[in-house]
Amino acid sequence: MAKSASDKKLKFTKEQYLQWYESMLLMRRFEEKTGQVYVQQKIKGFCHLYIGQEAIVAGTVSATRKEDKHITAYRDHAHPIGLGLHPKYVMAEMYARVTGCSKGKGGSMHIFSKEHNFMGGHGIVGAQVPLGAGIAFAEKYSGTDNLCVCSMGDGAVRQGALHEAFNMAMTWKLPVIFIVENNLYAMGTSVERTSNVHDLWKLGLAYDMPSKPVDGLNVEAVHEAIEEAADRARRGDGPTFLEMKTYRYKGHSMSDAQTYRTKDEVKQYQEQDPIEKVLAVLKKNNWIDDAGIEAMEDKIKQMVNESVQFAEDSPYPSPEELYEDVYSEPGYPFIRE
Repeated sequence: MAKSASDKKLKFTKEQYLQWYESMLLMRRFEEKTGQVYVQQKIKGFCHLYIGQEAIVAGTVSATRKEDKHITAYRDHAHPIGLGLHPKYVMAEMYARVTGCSKGKGGSMHIFSKEHNFMGGHGIVGAQVPLGAGIAFAEKYSGTDNLCVCSMGDGAVRQGALHEAFNMAMTWKLPVIFIVENNLYAMGTSVERTSNVHDLWKLGLAYDMPSKPVDGLNVEAVHEAIEEAADRARRGDGPTFLEMKTYRYKGHSMSDAQTYRTKDEVKQYQEQDPIEKVLAVLKKNNWIDDAGIEAMEDKIKQMVNESVQFAEDSPYPSPEELYEDVYSEPGYPFIRE
């Protein structure tokens, strides 16, 4: 993007920073509300919050096109919201209501949005990695210049399917960006306890895949890394593997007692809050004042509250829904007569 007229040192515009701030703040407030209603037992099952990692989604979305595909693991509420899906459909899904984006059948861990090219959150650790490669293969086979962004947690890089997908993606030069959202812990197990390779980005080097670490707590750094990888994919040069170094401020899931890390460690990373970094730029350049911040907070609070009300007012799926969406509809492109 063009440099700001008010500050030549900035690489991004006022509009971009405002967009990042609003998007990340919406993700944060939505997840905070999700945690509240979960404790009230209005959401059942497992629930994994994205609080602290918002810069990764915001920077990825701003550096890609709406036609590109996205797929991730089960920490998946923020991704579709960042892509433009109204949060009410995510909340309704977690409430298991028929108005949810997966018709109330997927819950917290299986959010999908065909309209926004979000190919889902996936509950099996690492399962989305070969799927992401397959989606990229479909784009290449169809002759588009679209790509697939495939996100995973640091626990997923220990799965064998990742290595098979990496090998095929490089062999076929697939347009896919693999992102490991390294928040340091696979559930409660630290990266250091799972392998002698602590710099996860180095795993891609075994396949001659362009790979590097990225400050996942800095939205500008995320955007620039994704933009570079996207250009490579669209040129036909194949995949990139990015290790986004980030941190989750809450537990692995809502049932996590977090006994494996100290309060001092959490505080250390909270002081690097990615949202506060964006807000600091906005304030420094006089692009937002206290009234503007309050107005933004009020706007997002209203949207989140409306999402909860929408979910609570929506009906549960009918029993007949059990028999819907089990098989593909006739005429699916890959089915031949």
